[in-house]
Parts: sequence; C-alpha cells; structure tokens
Amino acid sequence: MFDGKRVLVTGGTGSMGRVLVRRILSGELGTPAKVIVFSRDEAKQHEMRIAYLSRKVATDEVIYSNFERVLEFRIGDIRDVADVVAAVRDCDIVINAAALKQVPVCEYFPMQGVLTNCMGAENIIRAIVEHRVPIDTVVGISTDKACLPINVMGMTKALQERILISANIRAPGTRFICVRYGNVMASRGSVVPLFRQQVLAGAPVTVTSPDMTRFMLSINQAVDTVLAALRDARRGEVFVPNAVSTTMLNVAKAMIGERKNEIKITGVRPGEKMHEIMVSNEECRHVRARGECYAILPMLPELRVEPDDGKPALAKAFSSGDHVVSLEDTKKLLERHGHLVHQGGGEADAEY
Repeated sequence: MFDGKRVLVTGGTGSMGRVLVRRILSGELGTPAKVIVFSRDEAKQHEMRIAYLSRKVATDEVIYSNFERVLEFRIGDIRDVADVVAAVRDCDIVINAAALKQVPVCEYFPMQGVLTNCMGAENIIRAIVEHRVPIDTVVGISTDKACLPINVMGMTKALQERILISANIRAPGTRFICVRYGNVMASRGSVVPLFRQQVLAGAPVTVTSPDMTRFMLSINQAVDTVLAALRDARRGEVFVPNAVSTTMLNVAKAMIGERKNEIKITGVRPGEKMHEIMVSNEECRHVRARGECYAILPMLPELRVEPDDGKPALAKAFSSGDHVVSLEDTKKLLERHGHLVHQGGGEADAEY
C-alpha cells in the first residue's frame, strides 16, 4: 500500500496523526519513500522530530537534513491554500487529520471550525484541481458527530465529508474517501486523559450525565480504520468501524477502581449528544459490509459506477446507545489498551 509512496499527513502532530505516522513508517504495509508531517505547531513538530531521532537535545543537523529524511516536517496551515499547494506537490496519498475537534470551542468560535474543517478540505481539492497535482487518494478524517449533527464541530465535519465526496467529480483522477469514527481513547480532547488526571489528583471525577454513551476505540483501532479505507474503499465511500460503546459513568467507575474519588454529575455541555450515532437510519440502506468495517455508499449517482446488488449491512441506526458493554467489560477494554490507572499511581503503557 505504501511501498515507494509519498504520504502527506495534515495535522500529523495530533494524537491520531502521530500514531498514523508511526504505523506508516513501521513498514507493515510497505516502505514509503516519504512521509510528510504538515501542521502549524512548531513545538509539537520539534518534539516529534527529536523523538524519532532518539535525541534529547537538538543539533544543527536535526534541522538542516529535514528534507533528506524519509520523515519530513513541514510548517504550514491547512487554511492557507498556498501552504497546502506546496505540501501536496509530488505526493501520492493525502490523509487529512487537521481539525478543530473540541465541541465547546467550535460552539463559541464556529467560524474557526468552518475555516479549518471545511475550507481546509476545500484547499486540498483546489491544490489538486487548479495545479493538476496527480494525487492517487485523499482520506478525510471525520467523526460520529458528523452524523445527524447538533453541534458546530459535527456540522463542519459533515460538510467536510460532502466536500470531499463531491470532489470525486471535480477531480476524477483522484479517489476521495472518508473515515468516520467515535471517541478515541486517550486522544487530546478525549475524556480518558481528564478522568486519569482527576483520579490521580484524588479529585471528583466529572461525568456530564450517568446515561451518556460513547463509542470507544483505541488510537490504533482508529488508524486500522484509516488503513482499511485506503485498502478497500471505493470512490466517495465513508468507512465506519464496528466499534463497541459504553457509558461515561462506567468509564469513570472503571478508572476510579477501588479509590474513593467522588463522581460528580455536571450536566450536558453545549452541543453534546446523549448518544452518538455513527450511521443514521437514512444512511442504513446505503451501508455495505467491507471486512470489519461498514462502508456508506456515496449518495451522488455519478459515483455509483458499479452495480450494487448487495444487501444493507445495517437494519437501523448504528448508535452508541445500543449494545452498551458492562462495567466489567469496560474495565477490560480500558485495561487492554493501557488506560486504567493502577493502584499506587502507576499506569499501564497506553497506546499513543
């Protein structure tokens, strides 16, 4: 899949981006010719560069040999079309993980969400169309909040999906696909790091509602979904992982364990749903099984290039409120991925 390919990861210094870059560089799916981390955060890029070089202190050659290495760091902003044009040049695959993903932040600053999540995707398309860049595949990283959105973040991600899917018509030489998944444990913005901090401090663990549920995936499971889409998705499809879900109350109880932390119910935040929906009732009839994932077929008739006689893989909406795992299974899930805080303050090795 990646053998000899040049791969651009926008937002590559984020939680998911870092693991995605590590997995691509591992060679498990071929040896890439180049992996470019594109983001506007120079501090995170510097930390990531030093980590890959196994250095504690930067020296001149760390900076000046940047473009000679397989792993390349590029400062730029997804909102700036000139930056994007420069980044996508000579690439084969673009994975767009750049995003504003904090629900409350987007509620207070909705236009900022539009600029990053919508215009950022449009800038990738413009770079390809206007400069005739022969990109093979563009993957947009979406969220369950894009399905029947009630908050700005979800609305901008829903628009991002549509922008990228329609780009298959504007740039027929490139395959545009999307991946939509739920809460990624221990990613920045996830509740797990917050609960860990509160547990270790002996503070109350804040749960918005005892009935609130979320899909739970490890970062590596999220990356697996991206890789599955790259391998199997057809033009215009949205890939969705078949993920488990649990209540936020059970996550809090599992992480507290035998400790005496109080659980404090704080109320639902602006723009939050009680249950996330990965696939809506309206989308169900367009869903097909693709390995361990679901594929939502494109709505645009121009993209239905192959006859589809398949049976829908879902009979109803795929909601986090259905098939919720027990407290014991929640503990096992968190333990398996290294997110339980052990007695005495120690932690398992989490998947970062």
